[in-house]
Amino acid sequence: MAVYRDHAIDMSETMQHSSFKKVSSTPVDSLNIVIEHYEHIKTGAPHYHIRSEHEEKAFLLAVRTMPHDSTGVAHILEHTALCGSEKFPVRDPFFMMTRRSLNTFMNAMTSSDWTAYPFASQNDKDFLNLLDVYLDAVFFANLDELDFAQEGHRIELADKDDPNSALEYKGVVFNEMKGAMSSPVSQLWQGISGELFPTTTYHYNSGGEPENILDLSYQELLDFYRSHYHPTNAIIMTFGDMEVADIQYRMDQQALSRFDKQDRQLRVEPERRFSEPQHKEALYGVDSDDLSAKTHHVIGWLLGDSIDLDAQLEANLLSQVLLDNSASPLRRALEESDLGTTPSPLCGLEDSNREMSFMCGLEGSEPEHAEAVEALILNTLEKVAEEGVPVEMVEAALHQLELHQREIGGDHYPYGLQLILTALPAATHYGDPVALLNLDPALERLRAKASSPGFISDAVRQLLLTNTHRVRYTLKPSSTLNAEKAAKEKARLENERANMSDADIQALKDKAEALEARQAQEDDPDILPKVGLEDIRPELTYVAPTAERSDRIDTTEYVTGTNGIIYQQAMLNLPPMTREQMTWLPFYTQAWTEVGAGGNSYLTQQQRQTEVLGSLTSYASVKGDIEDCNRLSGYLVMTGKALGNRAEPFSDMLRETWKSADFSEEGRLKDLLNQARARKEQGITGSGHALAMSAAAAPINRTADLMNTLGGLPQAKRLKERTERISEDGAGFVSEALKDINSLISKGPDSLLLVHDEQNAAAHIAAARKDWDNANHYRKNCIDWDMSTGASYWMVDSQVNFCAWAIPTVTLDHPDAASLAVLGGVLRNGYLHTAIREKGGAYGAGASQDSSLGCFKFFTYRDPRTEGSFDDFAKSLTWVSGRTNGDDLIEQSVLGIIGSLDRPGSPAGEAKQAFHMDKSGRTRAVRQLFRDRLLKVTWTDILQVTEKYLVGQDGYKAVVAPRGTADIASKLGLTIGEY
Repeated sequence: MAVYRDHAIDMSETMQHSSFKKVSSTPVDSLNIVIEHYEHIKTGAPHYHIRSEHEEKAFLLAVRTMPHDSTGVAHILEHTALCGSEKFPVRDPFFMMTRRSLNTFMNAMTSSDWTAYPFASQNDKDFLNLLDVYLDAVFFANLDELDFAQEGHRIELADKDDPNSALEYKGVVFNEMKGAMSSPVSQLWQGISGELFPTTTYHYNSGGEPENILDLSYQELLDFYRSHYHPTNAIIMTFGDMEVADIQYRMDQQALSRFDKQDRQLRVEPERRFSEPQHKEALYGVDSDDLSAKTHHVIGWLLGDSIDLDAQLEANLLSQVLLDNSASPLRRALEESDLGTTPSPLCGLEDSNREMSFMCGLEGSEPEHAEAVEALILNTLEKVAEEGVPVEMVEAALHQLELHQREIGGDHYPYGLQLILTALPAATHYGDPVALLNLDPALERLRAKASSPGFISDAVRQLLLTNTHRVRYTLKPSSTLNAEKAAKEKARLENERANMSDADIQALKDKAEALEARQAQEDDPDILPKVGLEDIRPELTYVAPTAERSDRIDTTEYVTGTNGIIYQQAMLNLPPMTREQMTWLPFYTQAWTEVGAGGNSYLTQQQRQTEVLGSLTSYASVKGDIEDCNRLSGYLVMTGKALGNRAEPFSDMLRETWKSADFSEEGRLKDLLNQARARKEQGITGSGHALAMSAAAAPINRTADLMNTLGGLPQAKRLKERTERISEDGAGFVSEALKDINSLISKGPDSLLLVHDEQNAAAHIAAARKDWDNANHYRKNCIDWDMSTGASYWMVDSQVNFCAWAIPTVTLDHPDAASLAVLGGVLRNGYLHTAIREKGGAYGAGASQDSSLGCFKFFTYRDPRTEGSFDDFAKSLTWVSGRTNGDDLIEQSVLGIIGSLDRPGSPAGEAKQAFHMDKSGRTRAVRQLFRDRLLKVTWTDILQVTEKYLVGQDGYKAVVAPRGTADIASKLGLTIGEY
């Protein structure tokens, strides 16, 4: 659990180590932190420490990486640097440390102009262990050539025993980027960025284009490392309650003191500006002859320096005013246009690069609409420049910026790392990262400027209309491009093969054998530091409600450190619904807070929400019974947040939306359905492993089947079919379906959840409870759901596979659930990582016990193989069954599970999570019992559950695969579905 104290942080000065000098110390009252800026005297490396009385500590070491090609050198180096170092000469210290740590976050990432190595932990010993490993990995990486071949790219014989067999490309990053660049949105972003920045590092794909990755040499990797991975070019950031001098001593002694300051300063130079707007177009591959409504048109402008904080906030405000919600003038024009189906996902401001860019456009268009889309956007901007916008719209945008500044995050990413990554771009470009976190003075200046008449009109003219550095970028579909790329890769391999002598072939075989031997070597894990089971807290952290009331309407209250923001949720047990109604439920919950209400049109309501709230959304929570996944129940949730001084209008708006949502504006419903389809499509290649696991688990029980039907690829296909029906029949059928569901729930909720700090408690409680003088009640009932038979081999627009295998097991309350959970980590750490990622070339692979669905799952992510991966799944069971002891593997797995279970969230997030866990039957007692069992798992238990549940079981397989691979589905005996 994260610790947030009510009193202010101690603002007294802290002492630095003698190897550092203090540059500044800045209190940020709005976030209850102090930002301390230090500089390493010998190398000039900056160290920014965010002092906070937060139990979770965070660290990030970044180096500026600014490649000038698309070989992916920075990305491949990020991978290879983590494959062994001077002090820790093991083959895979990064993944080995994930198994020897209680980290709450541990990763490495490559951006367009920096590479970062961040981690977070609540355990002091663990924090220092990870610090040692990360410092050595970054500054003293071994960079073995075989690791470059494994992580980057290599050529191997398709059949290692046949010297006459064909050649094939392999490599973790090579396959990762094949998957990443399968996404049209990724291609769109990379394409327009390349055109906006014709001469700087942003012109190139820092992750690597698959065909260019093959051009990178090992020597070029070494040269890039030596020129970029140096303390003078580094940025160090820490967060939490720690002795800064101790951390600085370790950094100096273990790494920094061994370097001298570089004279060279790496930086991104300003882009040369266009004298007139540019029009560019490119192709992306689709495996279909139907190319209609698949074109993207985006207009992009290059703006000013991102390190100019006032300019950045002004650009952010303009973007909010133009695009924040459906009533915003530019978003409204895009949503209502017939030139495309929905606004582009690229709409908005990019402010992390050296210079900012603003983009907007449409997807689901036609190539011939390019000029019309550009005219629509420019005409809309001209109208805004001439007429301005209502002052309420500017005030609402300022309100959103203020709320975003105050909110304490941490639910999806450690809070400390959120702050660090917010500040990192400014540090990268030699700006002021402190000012990016201490925003209140800049926000006051912005508020003063924005109060001037014509502020938005002037900003539109200056930043956009008179800005000639503009690109209209069109990305068109091609039914032949994918085949052409595949043929080009094949021809390249054939050319390589034709130019190889027998000695070259033998050298290939020798290198493959050497890599296989390296992958099979058993490193001494004790070279690396570790924490053990003795470092685990035996008691789970539990956030108890502050108060519970049952008069008028059942209300649960949590008082916690929300920094002046209040959170409210209204809930209702799901009423009995038909299967057809259930298939509409996901879209109903999306549309519920996006339509008109209280007699207002959706446009008016959207603007009112922006003025009053931080957000208002809804969802349905459906889960199987904790003892039986064939018994399902669920409830609806409407959830929102607002500043504490807006408690009454916030509660009133939530009530108004619940009781009087208007589903009669058919044009709005059409737009929302198109947006839902677009979001689902855009997520397929990024979440293919989750979709494959969902499809594999579906036949096991009713809960798994419902989850796949409503959340997996069947729902994606259903959305596609319903949008196509709208084109023919109009949106009347959508309106009727949603009104049908709304009639069951519009009377009101049956319970409330309120989360706030002490200062806003009384006003929030009074405002919320006055709005609900009587509760609507549906008793908790079992959802009537019949199992279906669906596809298990889904063909989509992807260049790689996502494989899954699911086997029935047990639910959370069963004594074997803990042993199965530990088994998942044992298989991943001990076998699957090496077999599927390192040898097979997939980006990721794993296994886990899913007690919510009563099954055990295997998966791969961005995988060049299918059959071989399923073979490896089965071999992993043989491997574990053949081991007589694995106490070290158990400890590694348990550490990972506990680290995940104990990961802190925001104050509000932890309260909400505790409430919903209790509400769904995953009570404190149930979770504590599971934790107790985790800490007692033995190797005998692992062998028993492997034999009892998994060995010899057929289970259910599923694959999300590229189009045109039906023959593989036939070999695997899977049912084909095509999106």
